[in-house]
Amino acid sequence: MLATVIAGVVSITGAAIFSFTLLSKVVERMVSLSVGIMLATSLLHALPEAFESGADPRSLFATLLGGLLAFFVLEKMAILRHSHHHEGDGHHHAHGHDAHQAGKSGWMILLGDAMHNFTDGILIAAAFLANPELGIVTALAIVAHEIPQEIGDFIVLLNAGFSRLRAYVFNLLCSLMAVAGGLLGYFTLDQASGLIPYVLVFASSGFIYIAVSDLMPQMQRRATVKESVPQVLLIALGVAIVLALNHAY
Repeated sequence: MLATVIAGVVSITGAAIFSFTLLSKVVERMVSLSVGIMLATSLLHALPEAFESGADPRSLFATLLGGLLAFFVLEKMAILRHSHHHEGDGHHHAHGHDAHQAGKSGWMILLGDAMHNFTDGILIAAAFLANPELGIVTALAIVAHEIPQEIGDFIVLLNAGFSRLRAYVFNLLCSLMAVAGGLLGYFTLDQASGLIPYVLVFASSGFIYIAVSDLMPQMQRRATVKESVPQVLLIALGVAIVLALNHAY
């Protein structure tokens, strides 16, 4: 429960600080760090833990494949919905294009965040039930990838007419859905421990998809040596953090 609360509060507060002070360079660096943490958590901790559980490897690989395809479809639906709303209107929408639609988009962001945080809570519970060490690095991975995502959400909310305080408070309330998800995951998965490996694999597919399909392409747009060297070093730092936590526990 402490991990779900900390993950929510830290990610929301960090995102608010970066968003409100416009520290764009810090945001870019955070993306690189989160790639290393997410990939290391998935490939060095969660997946090995799942495959060492004794569950059928073919079923686990099928879950991994299904998870990757599911995240692809969800992202495709989000992109198509966004494109359909804006296509052919001949307007630039970067700054408050339509108050009514912007307001609706703000509430949709909050609803989506609440559902996302709920599933994060279930994942944290599954990870702790499998292994306390895995629970800690999973919570860390969630914080790392949530901060860049929440920064984007804050921008949408501010564009939708939310004040800074209101955007922060509503985002913080949504983050507490992770606690509800953690409670459900703990009591449900504790009674059905055979599902834990599959939850870990599905969650890993999400981490891998986000890192490889979303975050790394963003980083590839900055192809200069000056930008690339810090990116590689921060990815390595993210991996090192996960390995260090592994040693500590």
